[in-house]
Amino acid sequence: MIRIMLVDDHPVVREGLRGMLEAEPDLTVVGEAGSGEEAVAQARVVEADVILMDLRMRGLDGVGATERILAESSRARVVVLTTYETDADILRAVEAGASGYLLKDASRADLAGAIRAAARGETVLAPSVAGKLVNQVRRPAQQTLSAREVEVLALVAKGLTNAEIGRSLHITEATVKTHLLRSFGKLGVSDRTAAVTTAMAQGLLP
Repeated sequence: MIRIMLVDDHPVVREGLRGMLEAEPDLTVVGEAGSGEEAVAQARVVEADVILMDLRMRGLDGVGATERILAESSRARVVVLTTYETDADILRAVEAGASGYLLKDASRADLAGAIRAAARGETVLAPSVAGKLVNQVRRPAQQTLSAREVEVLALVAKGLTNAEIGRSLHITEATVKTHLLRSFGKLGVSDRTAAVTTAMAQGLLP
């Protein structure tokens, strides 16, 4: 039997997952957690083979919980199960040591198959997630935005004009434009909206 722990801050989601998975003859749910902190504590006692980890939770999120669990146990395999598939989320999860990244619209058969594969030590990725990772690898290494460029983009995200940004940061409007143009070049975009959304996707802006 493959022993599974469910981590999600919505009880109804955990209940649905338990029902789906325990219908499989070789899968059994041995623990549940409703937060990242609870997941770390539970992982110490339930000895799960695979942990299905929600990504965004209050307090300690799924990435933080994954890092702490894997630091304490080399046995468990963590598979992220989430509705989010931004580049930044995927990379954070993979860098934390997750063995897989699945989306919550996966079918029961796909989810069960992924759990079995993870238990065997394989990496499991939703097709759209795999595509994003491939694109990330192919993309030239991104240039880091300067602190001032991040400040300017953050104010753009709030809807300020170049003149308003200049007054806020005590710089000229021409200097604002220069920072924006440099940001566009580093991010590979051509307008303000794309710069903001790309910076957010890459985790450069909140």
